[in-house]
Amino acid sequence: MRRYEINDRQWGQIAHLLPGKASDVGRTASDNRLFLNAVLWVARSGAPWRDLPERFGPWNSAYVRFRRWAKKGVWERVFGQLQDPDLDWVMVDSTVVRAHQHASGQKKQPRRGVPG
Repeated sequence: MRRYEINDRQWGQIAHLLPGKASDVGRTASDNRLFLNAVLWVARSGAPWRDLPERFGPWNSAYVRFRRWAKKGVWERVFGQLQDPDLDWVMVDSTVVRAHQHASGQKKQPRRGVPG
């Protein structure tokens, strides 16, 4: 597996959400995983679409397909599926979150022996 590519477990979680399956009407997309890896490469590398490596196919085709999926809401479904709603590990504790002593909002009290 190359850098920035989706692994088999991740692919199994989202493959059924992507358009172009055999059960969909119209042309089936045999390269959804390759396309998804192209999108991940662009997103993670920060490179423009024009710099997409040739192994992913024409950059313009990938960009047009990316926009089409965005308009159809495909990416929202994918992100929703990959989102982990388990919040058991989310915890904010005062021993972790520290504030400066002057951040409490309390008015300063005059020091002893010093006029206010």
